[in-house]
Amino acid sequence: MNDRYDAGHGADGGGAPYELVGYDEYGRPVYRQATDQQAQHHQQAQQAQQAQQYDAYQQQGHQGYGYDPYATGGHQQPGYDPYGTGSVPPQQPQTPAYGSYEPYGTQQQGGQPPQQGAPYDPYGQSAHTGQQPRVTEQTAHIPQQPGPADDDPAGTAPDYRTEQFAFVEEPDGDSEDVIDWMKFTENRTERREEAKRRARSRIVALAVVLALVAAGGVGYLWYAGKLPGLSDSGAGTGTTTAAGAQKRDVIVVHLHDTTGGGTTTALLVDNTTTEQGTTVLLPNSLALTADDGATTTLAKSVEDDGSEGTRTALDTVLGTDIEGTWRLDTPFLLTLVDLVGNIEVDTDTDVPDPDAKKGEAPLVKKGKGQTLSGKMAVAYATHRGSGEAQNAQLERFGQVMHGVLRKMTSDPDAATLTVQTLGQILEPPLTDKDLGDFLARLSDRAKGGDHKSALLPVQDDGTLTAEASDSVVKDVLGGTAKSPDENAAVSVSVRNATGVKDHTEKARVVLLNGGFTFRAAGTAAAPEATSEVVYADAADKENATEVAKTLGLDAGSVTKGKVTGNARVSVVLGQDYDPGS
Repeated sequence: MNDRYDAGHGADGGGAPYELVGYDEYGRPVYRQATDQQAQHHQQAQQAQQAQQYDAYQQQGHQGYGYDPYATGGHQQPGYDPYGTGSVPPQQPQTPAYGSYEPYGTQQQGGQPPQQGAPYDPYGQSAHTGQQPRVTEQTAHIPQQPGPADDDPAGTAPDYRTEQFAFVEEPDGDSEDVIDWMKFTENRTERREEAKRRARSRIVALAVVLALVAAGGVGYLWYAGKLPGLSDSGAGTGTTTAAGAQKRDVIVVHLHDTTGGGTTTALLVDNTTTEQGTTVLLPNSLALTADDGATTTLAKSVEDDGSEGTRTALDTVLGTDIEGTWRLDTPFLLTLVDLVGNIEVDTDTDVPDPDAKKGEAPLVKKGKGQTLSGKMAVAYATHRGSGEAQNAQLERFGQVMHGVLRKMTSDPDAATLTVQTLGQILEPPLTDKDLGDFLARLSDRAKGGDHKSALLPVQDDGTLTAEASDSVVKDVLGGTAKSPDENAAVSVSVRNATGVKDHTEKARVVLLNGGFTFRAAGTAAAPEATSEVVYADAADKENATEVAKTLGLDAGSVTKGKVTGNARVSVVLGQDYDPGS
């Protein structure tokens, strides 16, 4: 077992003490075993130095723990020379204080203070003789410590230097730059991939939207019957199925002049398929069939048969399906124009003020873009000049209705509120909401330029012409496409070309008695020699033959051709017609 380097030190050690001879290049202390003379001399020097330090502290008044081993206080310790230079001036001995610091245990055993002026020698060097000569042969080593350089005379020990053991890790700027560059490259790649994913998502979403829009457009065109090749046209049979398949909402409006008397009638048509609105103006001379089968006029039917009878007669003649009747008296028209905030009309004549004296300025002036109040609108809509036909006044009423629709709100709820504000009582089945919704849709058409007025042309005797059937009844009202009920009576239009006016009434009675519905088609301008019975649909050939029998006409008079828009069989009575047959 290895002994400690200080084994045997002192009285009990049995050997010479060790003395510190210096530090190696690594800062570790190096000791050697001192000789007896050297040990005694070293012990005396330590005792003298400690006594000197003791006296110096007593002189300075330091007590307790006042020792400053590094001399950092306000008073430098007298006699303290950490490097053994011997330059410390002598001090007077002081009485030692309790707790004085004794470095290295150098207090003399006899309690004698060190000599005056003896320098402090921490390395065991004599204060009197300076540094002691080094004794290499007696150098001792701490266990597990390498010996001093002098122990290797051959110089084989490795030459270690302090800078070789700089183990502190210093940041490498280049490595940080590389890491940052790798992060930047990775982030940019991720951003590119994310941008590509977003672009693909947008493309897919756009494709889906376009597909939905295309499908919706095709579906709408199919519903409206506008797809090429899908319109079922019955040109060969004289009917137009596409026109009949269109959906139309129709309301009849009667303007009652409560001051001057008389009525004015029009059909408000909303074609929801083609998104077109039309005001069909009906002359008062239009011939209708009364409930008893007698021929009457539109004006007379409004006065005698009322709204319900007139609506049914119009459906019979025109082939329409009128949903309701709007009775609009002139006071309500005045209020309606004021509610919508006046209207603009291109007036075609001056209208005098009925309440003004003769010679005063007219109430309504002729000109384009005239602003009309409620009173002015009523005066213009009911005005009929001296010697004018009723159609002139009818067209003015159409202008006023068009102006009202342009100023009416397109919101159904607001339009319903406007109707309710009028305070009029509507005739069933028409309600305030139904009329409000209908007027709102027509208002939207009028504001978009999809509304027009059309005058139904009739002959002097009130019957319909071929032009009326083509331009209004068929195209606007879709009357030719209206199929009668399976058990309904066959409608027959009769045109008198016999030259005898009374023959029309006789033919009407015969047809009604035979179970047919009579439609008056007027009187021909010139008599014709032979009679003719015409049918358009092959299914009506048998009906046409039965009509010829009922009227006493020859079976050869039945032919296939074009019929009027309000009948399934057309009859032209010629001079060969004999009512008594």
